[in-house]
Amino acid sequence: MPASRSAVAGAGTSDGNIFRVPPFHFLHILDVNSNVTRVEVGPKTFIRQDNEKVVLGPEPMVTIPPRQYCIVANPVWRDQDGAVQRDTVTQQIKLRHGDEEIRVSTEFPEPFPLYPGENLYQDVTPLNIIPADTALRLRAKRDFVETRGGGASSDEVARTAGDEWLFEGPGTYIPRVEVSVEETVLASVIRPNQALRVRA
Repeated sequence: MPASRSAVAGAGTSDGNIFRVPPFHFLHILDVNSNVTRVEVGPKTFIRQDNEKVVLGPEPMVTIPPRQYCIVANPVWRDQDGAVQRDTVTQQIKLRHGDEEIRVSTEFPEPFPLYPGENLYQDVTPLNIIPADTALRLRAKRDFVETRGGGASSDEVARTAGDEWLFEGPGTYIPRVEVSVEETVLASVIRPNQALRVRA
């Protein structure tokens, strides 16, 4: 079982059309009449109807411990309040096809299910801690606006695809889907009576 999945004792059981879904587990239910798949979240006892088919589960939800993250492929669309968006006609979950989303424990403190179409692209992984005298060389893969700092002292920096910059330690680097880590750079120490020749 992947580390990101909750370690809830007792897997879900089924008895014909009855599915017992434990806490922090979920089902994917396909309505064969409308061809729309929905999510059912435990704890509950789910009774399958004649026009329904269980296509996944019961599966454990994804749990992100503190100072860790995961990457979800084809994430759902959410509004400004974080509510999942649905098609107004079919009620099918809307997905950002071909995109990825990095989820951290500060934004997803509670276990969450994967909606139909979402995939756990990268399992739960500890955040990268950058020590002093060390930096990450970063490259922007697409245009975006980066917010640095917090509160009244925060500022915004516009990044263009192809831009490169350094994230200097000590600090914890929180990855972004718009940014790739090119390499780790160590500080060069210039001692007395020494010089450093630099070429652009």
